[in-house]
Amino acid sequence: MRALVSVWDKTGLEPFARGLVELGFEIVSSGGTASFLAEHGLPVTKVEDVTQAPEMLGGRVKTLHPRIHAGILGRPTLPDDQAALTEHGIEPFQVVCVNLYPFSSVSGKQDTTDAQAIELIDVGGPSMLRGAAKNFAHVAAVCDPTQYDGVLAELREHGAVSLETRRALATDAFATTAAYDATIANWFGTAERFPEQLNLSFQKVADLSYGENPHQDAAYYRELGARRHLLSRVEQLGGKELSYNNLADLEGARRVAREFTEPAAVIVKHANPCGVAVGATIEEAYERALAGDPVSAFGCVMILNRPVTGTFGARLAEHFIEVLLAPAYDDESLAALQTKAALRILRDDERRSDTPGELDFKRVLGGILVQDRDAATEERDTMELATGAIDEKSWDDLLFAWRVCKHVSSNAIVLVKDLQTIGIGAGQMSRVDAVRIAIEKAREHGHDVAGSVLASDAFFPFADGPQLALDAGVTAVIQPGGSKRDDEVTTVVKAAGAAMVLTGRRHFRH
Repeated sequence: MRALVSVWDKTGLEPFARGLVELGFEIVSSGGTASFLAEHGLPVTKVEDVTQAPEMLGGRVKTLHPRIHAGILGRPTLPDDQAALTEHGIEPFQVVCVNLYPFSSVSGKQDTTDAQAIELIDVGGPSMLRGAAKNFAHVAAVCDPTQYDGVLAELREHGAVSLETRRALATDAFATTAAYDATIANWFGTAERFPEQLNLSFQKVADLSYGENPHQDAAYYRELGARRHLLSRVEQLGGKELSYNNLADLEGARRVAREFTEPAAVIVKHANPCGVAVGATIEEAYERALAGDPVSAFGCVMILNRPVTGTFGARLAEHFIEVLLAPAYDDESLAALQTKAALRILRDDERRSDTPGELDFKRVLGGILVQDRDAATEERDTMELATGAIDEKSWDDLLFAWRVCKHVSSNAIVLVKDLQTIGIGAGQMSRVDAVRIAIEKAREHGHDVAGSVLASDAFFPFADGPQLALDAGVTAVIQPGGSKRDDEVTTVVKAAGAAMVLTGRRHFRH
């Protein structure tokens, strides 16, 4: 029996190869894999001894040879195949163990040159793996170290790998090569924003307990080739496993949190911020964010952009939080938080939470919608003051409200006072209803709307929304503008002695 072994990742290779040798397999290998096996005292036949041809072109050509591929693809049950193998003195392989060059992890780094990425495009590996998977009726195609123990167990117990397992291994092998090729194709196609052929490749990170509802199965996948993903630098320090809804809300919270550099707290429920505030300290930011809408914050996902220290952990533990993410926790705070068995405590070591140039996808029947991610943030000097005068304090509140508003489901209205959200109207079919809800939310939780500012993610089609807010005491409005009735809206704002800023760009989020 023979096994062809050619791997980049040497994890678990020594015991796997030793197990094969003990079962009577001849191991054929090349390059670094052959050297590794020899260093561990294992007998190995070099590929060049099989092919009678040297490695060439700096290792680019070594396994691409009929004596290798015929041994992989030959069907011993077919007389013609067996005759050809016998005529040319080729012995078949029963096991082909190949894992591929780490193209996605290297090409995704910012400092990787084109030349470096191209050298990590594996040619021989995918060819051998696909050949073995095609011939799964006779060959076990092993492509991942996690498969080693199962393959060895079957060989020891039955003397062969079962057809059912070989078919499952072939499935994984073709999925691996397909994902590999898709990652390379996307890397080559980065110059074209929306190519004719869009190849997406994802790898499972974790199975999830269920989806949005208990009757839906779910899993979390990371995109191959992406520089980072939602949990790439996140460590869980306590609590239950993360759920589908936890991760969806965590993504929403991270998008809001990256808008701020000062101490900030972001509280999200059902993918919408319900309380956002900054403060002189992270403790102050938390208290103010929670006060924005303490009812909606029950069972929330929360992000703090400063470490949790001292008695702050005990204070947080008093509130029902589903998921808490912060850059660090000291021992005292962590111990207090870990008394809440269900609280998922996450430490975030990621210093760059965005992925420039990343696309957004939305599933539709039989396809997907693809768009640029809405990462734009308008600055004050690009905005137009349509009417009124605005002092520095109000400008700060307006910009704060605008940054939060773009992360609220449309139609979106955000009321802000002293760098604290006091009322949010989200996901309404009518913009005037979103205004009404924001005002009612603020009053329900004891906030005085008088002196607050309002942000709207898109223009006001009529003057009724602004009028409702102005009557409640709003002193400044920020919105994109562009409605046919902009003049009517400006007139009611001016008549109330308030101010209005036009950003020139909307931020729908459906």
